[in-house]
Amino acid sequence: MPTIGEVLAQLAQQLEQVYEQPEARTMSEWVLEHFLQTNRFGLMQKRAGAASEILLEQVRQAQQRLLRQEPLQYVLGEASFYGREFKVTPAVLIPRPETEELVQWVVKTYERHPEVRLLDIGTGSGCIPITLAAELEHAHVWGLDVSGDALEVAKRNALELGQRVEWLQQDILREVPGLPPYSLDAVISNPPYVLEQEKELMRENVLHHEPHLALFVPNEDPLLFYRRIAEVAQRLLKPGGRLFFEINEQFAQETVAMLQAQGYREARVRTDLRGKERMVAATWAGN
Repeated sequence: MPTIGEVLAQLAQQLEQVYEQPEARTMSEWVLEHFLQTNRFGLMQKRAGAASEILLEQVRQAQQRLLRQEPLQYVLGEASFYGREFKVTPAVLIPRPETEELVQWVVKTYERHPEVRLLDIGTGSGCIPITLAAELEHAHVWGLDVSGDALEVAKRNALELGQRVEWLQQDILREVPGLPPYSLDAVISNPPYVLEQEKELMRENVLHHEPHLALFVPNEDPLLFYRRIAEVAQRLLKPGGRLFFEINEQFAQETVAMLQAQGYREARVRTDLRGKERMVAATWAGN
């Protein structure tokens, strides 16, 4: 029976067929940590121990999926976001670090408010509204998505993380969320923003495994979802309510101009930790 250290080395070697050596090694460590229910330090301590038959089979199945370039988070069934573990399936996008920065912006904006009402549009795994519910003690939070499969994942995450979020299944391009008018303090969204023409630039594991419904917009209308959400938000936000977007860095200034044309004020762009223009916020002045 091989040791856990040998299993780790063998998995990393196999993954180097598809991934660069450092990434293959890191992914292998995550796989072993996941199945052994330990952390990196714990894995180091267990390296000399014998691998069980169950572990060998789990690693074998994970290896097959990873060699097909299926994202690691789907293989393990979970992804980290804002210090919490979220269940993920191919029905939802894998949460990204840039979205954590968007959530942090919202949290910092409302952390001193005694009560706040927030709507996340295009909620996917529910990582945005669930995190906001957890971080903002007195928040009343909704999450909206067109996909019933995505909402099932979001509901499971809310239950397992012990957070109360209300869920809406609606098509934002065709419907207005069933909430009272002028009742929200903020609308948050990380909508589809990758142009169809950018597909060829994407990594295979994203292009062939993550849901296109949540990724792509037509080349001829890159602000499709932003424009529509900004229109809908006018009917839902209180005067002085705010709109928070994660954006395609190519269209930061176009997004700001669109919001200003719709009557939003104080529209400003924020860069992410890599210096890219990835977030926009604006204030609704009211009619």
